[in-house]
Amino acid sequence: MLTSKKRVAFAICVANEGYDDLEVWKVYQVLPDAKAAGVGCIRVIDESGEDYLYPADRFVAVDFPRDVRARLPRWQPSNGPSKALRAAAKSRSRLSH
Repeated sequence: MLTSKKRVAFAICVANEGYDDLEVWKVYQVLPDAKAAGVGCIRVIDESGEDYLYPADRFVAVDFPRDVRARLPRWQPSNGPSKALRAAAKSRSRLSH
């Protein structure tokens, strides 16, 4: 039996007019959502690990080389940030005290 890993998709925000929570030039992980795409939207995951719908014209899909993709955070929507990101946040909070 063959198993295939789904490739994680990414997009860069290129416009945030009307959406102050979006950061222009930030890379967002994209979740596949055919229903959202059908109405001109894209589902992205923010740094909290939550996914949100935005107009697709606010983003441009990007394909990074394998070594770059390996360094980008991959969110698990139901699990929140990865262990590495939680550890980084924890160390930052220790440094600020």
